[in-house]
Amino acid sequence: MPRLLGVDIPNDKQIQYSLTYLYGVGLHTAREACEKLGVDPTRAASDLGEDELGQIAALLEREYTVEGPLRRQTTQNISRLREIKSYRGMRHRMGLPVRGQRTKTNSRTRKGPKKTVAGKKGVKDLR
Repeated sequence: MPRLLGVDIPNDKQIQYSLTYLYGVGLHTAREACEKLGVDPTRAASDLGEDELGQIAALLEREYTVEGPLRRQTTQNISRLREIKSYRGMRHRMGLPVRGQRTKTNSRTRKGPKKTVAGKKGVKDLR
């Protein structure tokens, strides 16, 4: 299994699909990288030599923000929003949806499982 930028990429798949296992590399970027290096994107990843893997890794590091640096950049952007106490930063801090989605219903992914609140007593129960 070839290792690229600290990530194992699958042997049996085509290079263009194997490269998408890297964080920050989608299908478009993978095809673009193959085109720039003159590598056939439909070749299996197991057919790549060490020198070709090195070229791909160097190109991705040089021209694109991928893996560790991209994760770090995303984390820094979110922490900056939290520090300046912007609306988006506060939503991140409270664990609520950030991009304007409704929260009366749905948004269970961000809010977690339901917390049931006891219902009101009926009028008949008060008598």
